[in-house]
Amino acid sequence: MLELSDELQVNPGALRALYNRMGRFTRHGFMVEHSRVDTAALMIEHLERGQHVVLEFGRYGDDEAAYILVSNLFTRRIHRKYVEAKETAMGGAGKEPRPLVIVIEEAHKFLNSSVASQTIFGIIARELRKYNVTLMVIDQRPSGIDSEVLSQVGTRFSCLLDNERDIDAVLSGTSGSRALRSVLSRLESKQQALVFGHALPLPVVVRIRDYGTSFYETIEGGGDSEEEKKRKVDELFR
Repeated sequence: MLELSDELQVNPGALRALYNRMGRFTRHGFMVEHSRVDTAALMIEHLERGQHVVLEFGRYGDDEAAYILVSNLFTRRIHRKYVEAKETAMGGAGKEPRPLVIVIEEAHKFLNSSVASQTIFGIIARELRKYNVTLMVIDQRPSGIDSEVLSQVGTRFSCLLDNERDIDAVLSGTSGSRALRSVLSRLESKQQALVFGHALPLPVVVRIRDYGTSFYETIEGGGDSEEEKKRKVDELFR
């Protein structure tokens, strides 16, 4: 430990404390010294083929430390790959990487003021799709998200909020926030959301469809024909 502290030029006591804290991760079954499978590489292969990847934590779902550690490790690998691919494409030696949206739930765990600058998610939020990677943040308490990061969120979907700090956070930097505050307060408790930001010319209240039998029958049946879809789009933007 002393040799390592000298090599890294850090305080031995601080290094020992870090070692002890990191040691708790060894109790997790998914932490092994050597692995024959590169899970991050497999995830990247799926993403490059245009396939969705969902990261489930199973019995570790309530372990916040494991949640943050694993999410950061995988996302850093994915982000690094996209940076390399984008820079290669800009140099004319490769094609543009497929646009990627990374969705994180309970975003305040990764993007609160104390850790946002240290996680890969904070970096992605500030890059604004620079490397074809976009971040979608989902949280029930947006006031827990760093204000600088929240200011980079271009389009926002907000369901009913009853906490003043959360409302202030969602509407921060938005023109006409007083009128939007009134709209937010009148939303139904379920299936309604206020959508506003860069993607829309005007704020709009939407109702989320029911995901029942009729919805899945529509999906299985292929939904509307191409002509019907075009007609609906034309009506929407007429």
